[in-house]
Amino acid sequence: MNLAEVLKDSNYKLTQFSRDKIQYIEENIFHKEIKGANVPYMKCIVRKKEIKLTPEEVIRQLYILVLNKDLGYPIDRMALEYGVSFGREKKRADIVIFDKDYTTEPYIMVELKKPKLKDGKEQLKSYCNATGAPIGIWSNGDSISYYHRKDPNYFEDIPGIPRANQKLSDILEERWTILDLVEKDKLVTERKSLKDLILEMEDEVLANAGVDVFEELFKLIFTKLYDEMESGRNRSRHLEFRNYGDTESELKKKVQDLFERAKNKWAGVFSEDARIMLTPSHLSVCVSSLQDVKLFNSNLDVVDEAFEYLINKSSKGEKGQYFTPRYVIDMCVKMLNPKEDETIIDTAAGSCGFPVHTIFNVWEKIMKDEGWDKSHLFTSEIKPPRCIDYVKEKVFAIDFDERAVRVGRTLNLIAGDGQTNVLHLNTLDYERWDEKTEDEDWQDIYFEGWRRLKKLRVTRNSNRDFKFDVLMANPPFAGDIKESRILAKYELGKKPNGKYHTKVGRDLLFIERNLDFLKPGGRMAIVLPQGRFNNSGDKRVREFIAEHCRILGVVGLHGNVFKPHTGTKTSVLLVQKWDDELCPKVEDYPIFFATMQEPSKDNSGEKIFVRKKDYPNVESDINLATLETINPTGNYNNPPENIEEFLLDSHGHLIVKHDLFNHDGITKDGIAEAFIEFAKKEGLSFMGK
Repeated sequence: MNLAEVLKDSNYKLTQFSRDKIQYIEENIFHKEIKGANVPYMKCIVRKKEIKLTPEEVIRQLYILVLNKDLGYPIDRMALEYGVSFGREKKRADIVIFDKDYTTEPYIMVELKKPKLKDGKEQLKSYCNATGAPIGIWSNGDSISYYHRKDPNYFEDIPGIPRANQKLSDILEERWTILDLVEKDKLVTERKSLKDLILEMEDEVLANAGVDVFEELFKLIFTKLYDEMESGRNRSRHLEFRNYGDTESELKKKVQDLFERAKNKWAGVFSEDARIMLTPSHLSVCVSSLQDVKLFNSNLDVVDEAFEYLINKSSKGEKGQYFTPRYVIDMCVKMLNPKEDETIIDTAAGSCGFPVHTIFNVWEKIMKDEGWDKSHLFTSEIKPPRCIDYVKEKVFAIDFDERAVRVGRTLNLIAGDGQTNVLHLNTLDYERWDEKTEDEDWQDIYFEGWRRLKKLRVTRNSNRDFKFDVLMANPPFAGDIKESRILAKYELGKKPNGKYHTKVGRDLLFIERNLDFLKPGGRMAIVLPQGRFNNSGDKRVREFIAEHCRILGVVGLHGNVFKPHTGTKTSVLLVQKWDDELCPKVEDYPIFFATMQEPSKDNSGEKIFVRKKDYPNVESDINLATLETINPTGNYNNPPENIEEFLLDSHGHLIVKHDLFNHDGITKDGIAEAFIEFAKKEGLSFMGK
């Protein structure tokens, strides 16, 4: 009998277990007829008696095999349904392993009854506290967690449990390099996401720590990114963002010192006097949760999704305004084809998705030109000087939300190896920029980027017009601008009779403002609400756009793209500013129109991934064994149950199912490829022949 049939309709899975163990159980199943039904049974490995195979029992028998065959614990040190007393009440623990020397003392408690982590962890903690067991394990056959009980209030994550011939200290004191982290990454081995771990830390520690959760987690992620980057460039270096058996105070000093070095490397994200505010005990729990996670991959998606969650959680304003799905960004980048000698800006940058993915796109061209390969640790490796010069001189971003700017600066600083032009400014209220730029505290952080941005102004002392080659942005849709002082500066702030509106949609002003940033012949991709393209009341806006630029294309995005934040239907508008040489003005010309057919996400906002059966003729070199080495996870929140059924790209990442572009030559050509063909046929200046 197939074990998947037994687990059907339960919350238990088989993904933690090897095929040989599953096969062993399946070969030992027999059936009994009970009330006219064939019920699966087997002989229990520990109790040596016939037992009914429920979903929970399947996981228990499989985990007994892991403990015995993989970790060397003898069957005679195990007990099942072990009675744990809570006053007059007695509960039964699923599996207990007794201490080698004190054979009646529980050493490891295993909880399988509660298939949800939060419930299971609470049950497990109660068992460990009641028995004094120092180690706890929870699993539902899919995810797994290992804990060290330090005292009744603190259960620290540990990377695994000791083998039968090891001590707990052997596990805790083992020195790790970046290659160990790649191999043992918790996001793969324990089937977790970084968002899951943050939620766990919030529940366990941070909610009652009396600190700003965003700030403290930001500091820890920032510090760990630095630690990984240092080790990515020196593969023999031991990671420091780990507890190697340190006392809590020793660990806090070590992590604080690492944070100081990260601040020096990536200046302008935290103030010089910023310190980690968590208590040594709270910090110890957080470090143990994060230490086995690899944040760096080939595209920064792991940390990007964590920041998306944190910013949206901490934002008191409009939710979801900061983040554009990365496959939409990549489509825009492919269609606008930015080049190494061109300047690019995002005027509503959020976490800097457009600038960072533009950097990756141009870097790949540079690295191909210089004969470099791109590895799955691409983002942490040293780049050729041309790559760093490009980030330093050509890539810019602006946002009015300080937290988003700091996240964007972090991602850009990492990508740019310590160089960034991400500025905290209000794009629409450019007349008041001087109040910011003359402030000494602001200058301490942003002066270098501001000095470079000023060079791109059309007029020396005016902050209105600039000379950018490329602009990509997803401005916030929500909220109207009502200040007459600001509206008076915009053509779209006026009514046809010349009087000013009392309020104008924020995104409309961004259209006009963005065109101010572009030089003649410059090109733009902007995400807008679908209504702007067909509402009769927005006719003036469409006329304004046509007056100033050639409309290159409109791509209708699926209604699920921005879920779970919003279900607003959106489109991407692509334009090129009129110019006698690069884009001569004509009255009549073809426009590229396309509509996204694949939703890319389900109705709840979870990503849909490409399955192997969608592309039966594609040979994928990446299999499950390689997968565990190169870490495909982190660019999605809920890893699929049967990951071997999914198609992976050359870096081991799952591929979101969309029709916006061909992913690494693996999937079908999409909208971007059709646009490129259209652009070449039309002889558009930026696409070439």
